[in-house]
Amino acid sequence: MQNIRSPGLKRILLVAAALPSLAAAAPCLAQTAPDSTTAPVQTEQDKREKAERDACAAKLCPTLHTGKPDTGSIVCNLRKRWSKDTLSKIMARGHVSWPWGDAHCATKISFDRAKLAQAAIAPQVEAQFDKSEVHCQLAADNTAYEVTVEVQPKVTFKQGKAVKANMNWGKIDAPKLAKSALWSVTAADNTFGLLQSIATEEINNFIENRCLEAKEEWQQK
Repeated sequence: MQNIRSPGLKRILLVAAALPSLAAAAPCLAQTAPDSTTAPVQTEQDKREKAERDACAAKLCPTLHTGKPDTGSIVCNLRKRWSKDTLSKIMARGHVSWPWGDAHCATKISFDRAKLAQAAIAPQVEAQFDKSEVHCQLAADNTAYEVTVEVQPKVTFKQGKAVKANMNWGKIDAPKLAKSALWSVTAADNTFGLLQSIATEEINNFIENRCLEAKEEWQQK
């Protein structure tokens, strides 16, 4: 574990955390806080991606908050562009810099409503979600790098709030150097749960804040 605390590996760890944890499941649905000094410029693609996330949130939130409906499944195809500035601010939380430019991520995620309902109403439940792939394109020096990471999250909920979240990393498809670094970090996370707090925080932020922001919309569904 001493190597994991080294500055170089810490940097890789935070980079690894930024991509799949921002792109998969609830973090992919989260809304990034706008810069307080400059209004973000939204492209038509940004607007379409936000509409996709809003539509998926409208399906998820009723079950997460009320336990109903509790049958069937929800499938969402989600995309999100993360600007270099936004990612730099996120990485600054760990006192490191973001080494690339923009990141474009996409994933197809499936949720069993019965599991979501149990998370909402049971005193405590462990929910194993379906396996999914997160595809990210990273910009660096006029070159685009393709990264694909397989995850199958397992989340423990207590009284409707996430208290533990394991990403359960699987197959990684990436350029050789990036793949080697990501494999080391994901293997350590599978064993020691290094990224649990980040994933848990993002899930609770979605349930407690994002869902309430769209409450009027999903209450009408």
